[in-house]
Amino acid sequence: MTGSCFFSVPYQLFCFALDILPYSIRVLFESSIRNCDGFLVKETDAMNILDWKTKQNDVEVPFCPARVVLQDFTGIPAMVDFAAMREAVRNAGGDPVKVNPACPTDLTVDHSLQIDFSKCAIQNAPNPGGGEAQKLTAAKLSPLKGQPRKLPCRGQSSCKGPCSAGELSRASGQFSAQIENTPILCPFHLQPVPEPETVLKNQEMEFGRNRERLQFFKWSSKVFKNTSIIPPETGMAHQVNLEYLSRVVFDVKDFLYPDSVVGTDSHTTMVNGLGILGWGVGGIETEAVMLGMPVTLTLPEVVGCELTGTASPLATSIDIVLGITKHLRQAEVAGKFVEFFGSGVSQLSVADRTTIANMCPEYGAMLSFFPVDNVTLKHLKHTGFDEAKLEVMEAYLKAVKLFRNDESSSREPEYSQVVQISLSSIIPHVSGPKRSQDRVAVNNMKSDFQTWFQIAAEKQNDIVPVQYEGNQYELSHGCVVIAAVISCTNNCNPSVMLAAGLLAKKAVEAGLEVKPYIRTSLSPGSGMVTHYLSSSGVLPYLSKLGFEVVGYGCSTCVGNTAPLPEAIRNAIKQGDIIACGVLSGTKNFEGRLCDCVRANYLASPPLVVAYAIAGTVRIDFETEPLGTGVNGRSIYLRDIWPTRKELHTVEEECVISSMFKELKEKMEKGNKRWNSLEAPESPLFPWDLKSTYIRCPSFFDKLAKEPVSPQPIENAHVLLYLGDSVTTDHISPAGSIARSSAAAKYLTNKGLTPREFNSYGARRGNDAVMTRGTFANIKLLNKFIGKPAPKTIHFPSGQTLDVFEAAELYQKEGIPVIILAGKKYGLGSSRDWAAKGPFLLGVKAVLAESYEKVHKSQLIGIGIAPLQFLPGENPNTLGLTGREQFSILFPPELSPKMTLDIKTSTGKVFSVFALFDNDVEITLYKNGGSLNFVARRFL
Repeated sequence: MTGSCFFSVPYQLFCFALDILPYSIRVLFESSIRNCDGFLVKETDAMNILDWKTKQNDVEVPFCPARVVLQDFTGIPAMVDFAAMREAVRNAGGDPVKVNPACPTDLTVDHSLQIDFSKCAIQNAPNPGGGEAQKLTAAKLSPLKGQPRKLPCRGQSSCKGPCSAGELSRASGQFSAQIENTPILCPFHLQPVPEPETVLKNQEMEFGRNRERLQFFKWSSKVFKNTSIIPPETGMAHQVNLEYLSRVVFDVKDFLYPDSVVGTDSHTTMVNGLGILGWGVGGIETEAVMLGMPVTLTLPEVVGCELTGTASPLATSIDIVLGITKHLRQAEVAGKFVEFFGSGVSQLSVADRTTIANMCPEYGAMLSFFPVDNVTLKHLKHTGFDEAKLEVMEAYLKAVKLFRNDESSSREPEYSQVVQISLSSIIPHVSGPKRSQDRVAVNNMKSDFQTWFQIAAEKQNDIVPVQYEGNQYELSHGCVVIAAVISCTNNCNPSVMLAAGLLAKKAVEAGLEVKPYIRTSLSPGSGMVTHYLSSSGVLPYLSKLGFEVVGYGCSTCVGNTAPLPEAIRNAIKQGDIIACGVLSGTKNFEGRLCDCVRANYLASPPLVVAYAIAGTVRIDFETEPLGTGVNGRSIYLRDIWPTRKELHTVEEECVISSMFKELKEKMEKGNKRWNSLEAPESPLFPWDLKSTYIRCPSFFDKLAKEPVSPQPIENAHVLLYLGDSVTTDHISPAGSIARSSAAAKYLTNKGLTPREFNSYGARRGNDAVMTRGTFANIKLLNKFIGKPAPKTIHFPSGQTLDVFEAAELYQKEGIPVIILAGKKYGLGSSRDWAAKGPFLLGVKAVLAESYEKVHKSQLIGIGIAPLQFLPGENPNTLGLTGREQFSILFPPELSPKMTLDIKTSTGKVFSVFALFDNDVEITLYKNGGSLNFVARRFL
């Protein structure tokens, strides 16, 4: 770990400085030495990192990640921008073929899945309307506990017949079937069977509605160098990154260096559980990295999180995750690195670590890092890493002091602060009902629900009868209507998914059921999850309770769930019932699942199943039964909750290295639909002017060889006056396209029916749709309107219009617009259209009390000025109504963190911060954003 930059540094001083650095900072240091070119990365950058203890929070440093990971929702606009950049470079006289990702780039098509079919019956896509799910019929189990009847394999003709009950627990090592597309195995014979109708139909719908997008991705894989596309039905971006793409150590022609990654998915941080430094960034920054530019970050504080003790046997990995989330949120780690150490770390499996690392966006940390240790190496060995490569990897990491050894007597690194967490203090929790940071102890759910919603005493026990599929049911406050076991946080950790399956098995054997009107679904992140659920024998029991595999990819978590049955929706509205959704994801923002589901809880997979069986969240599991089993006996959660010993036995038998090996082969082979998909091979993409999915964006329309100075913003109207905690979901929705929205009107004018609208996420390659979808969230609260609605006031005319329509009028009139906002503007998943959309609406600046860091960078990266009120000031203290016009004058030379004066049409003058943190951000803003800055490099 030495280079020309350090000949003047005494070796002993160098070693001492390195020894006290946190492991995550050592990765930054290694990258700075390896990429030191005196231009993008300078010698002073490397020296600043080495002197981290005194320079943290004071200096900006560049970081060149080893690779980039994209998912298709955010990946398609990145690739469309690359295609458009080729066009612009050609038009300006440059060579378009030179426009390629310089950094290795992997794009996983994983966000296209929608649940059209569930329980082997049609459920409508988010927009279509009409029709209800049919009740799943399945073979019945014997009324005798623990004695299932000999079941046929769900009607699959390739299975040779029923098995005895004793064969349910056969070890996974007895099968030898090759995984094909979706590795469904007969749990009674461990032989391959055809994919269930649900998966096949959802896959067919996915390829049908997304054909244009998939053809564009196929073209990208052919023409762009250094780019690979992981086709649909393979798995989630962060899961594929973890299982397949991660190297831990890069070996390029016998040159070794640490693996590191940035990605457009907020769950990119999951790889830190493998000792791979990585975090999520905006699509705009990612595109710059793809062209060889470094990510610039303030040298961060590093919080050392010391784990001690042992968790309760009833606490799942999710409980540990949420327990750590609570502690770190209280420790105020926003924007900081977190690094784990202590005796408790070695008790966590890599699956536990990646689950914890995956949740770091929820407690605000930039990343949560687990250095490589012996547990990591054992995991890599079990997942198919070559032993010779593992030996080289271990020797290299130890040589450059990136390997953590608990048995060593070497001193611990020095941290900015240390947070101590005792694992023994962690008890089961869920999060909700509106924000993921609001944790609720499971035994306090009933009282917490009442605290949140303040239901009047005379209405607390209201019951609304409803007729559904010929049977009478009753809905009440707290009733569960959506229960989704999805992959976001949990699929990387077999124990929690297996716990859900074992709980389902015990529940079915005890005679418990899930009411058929509850929208249940099981969406694994990859075939590996289905594989071990199948081979462990629990998949039929999940299916029996309605948790049938619906496909692979993001679905409920990003709002891609089908509408509730009409009878249930009507009953909820008629009785003003506070209905609930329970899911095992990481996001539960208001209105994300369904507009009539007001309470959304995040829970571990076994608790999702438990609440679905109970049918309500207003239950005390200790004192109240889940339901009535065989012979009328009350069944409590403790009766069916799997023990740690049971989980460990099944996990050892079913989660084995062959699964990873076969899944890697599956990823490399692709699938029949993808392999047969035709796509052009021309260096320039042949844009189809009739396409509603792929459009050449207008970001490069004014591209010139030299940038112009920042122009003043004169007499700007306020497009929106927003409050605190405005999320990227509020700014740029990813879910369904409402029929009354501006985007729907555009698509209708193009000849599409509501069934063909698809989702905003699927249409991110079309700037016309995405611009119209900006600020189209039904939960957007604009203070001009006074109630949640995607509306605003066009002040010159006084009309109340859709946000897009008002912005369009302002642009026609030549009037610039700005946005007023409160604290934490831009919370949530990193989303480039949350910056691109406002830019195309004509927004020149955002004036807020504070920002989410990634989103602030995205605004600069697209050419919008992020302005911040001075401490203690906001629109109220300044007497602003938002109805004024604002003028902002930029000086000829901008400087980091400078103040600007704003003058209103009423004569008021006040100062604000211009949140340009460094010279790079100023350069990007002067160039009109990073896209134009990068394009000029080719001219």
